[in-house]
Amino acid sequence: MQKYRVTFFETEDGEVPAEDFLVKLDKKMRAKMTRAMIALRGLGPELREPYSKHLDNGIFELRARVGSNISRVLYFFIVGKRAIITHGFIKKTQKTPPSEINKAKSYRMIFLEREAKSDENT
Repeated sequence: MQKYRVTFFETEDGEVPAEDFLVKLDKKMRAKMTRAMIALRGLGPELREPYSKHLDNGIFELRARVGSNISRVLYFFIVGKRAIITHGFIKKTQKTPPSEINKAKSYRMIFLEREAKSDENT
């Protein structure tokens, strides 16, 4: 089975929102989220609930829970068996906030535009 390549989205100014989020998590939550990312690398789009869930228009969430604390990391897939992790947040409501999904969509658009420019220059 070929594994998926999991990478973090990087903003124009060099920030890596998902990495910044993961570093701030406590040790147990970070370990659970890391295991979820390892599962994503191995299973790609076959990874399902309770670890992953499709949210909207190709945006997915990785899910981790420690006690009553719930963390989510959003991601999308691109051609070539790649998953791009956009950012994370602490979930405080029943549904994933639309603003978080829209942020992931915005990051995806930036990423794809950057990839297209990169392809034009090669």
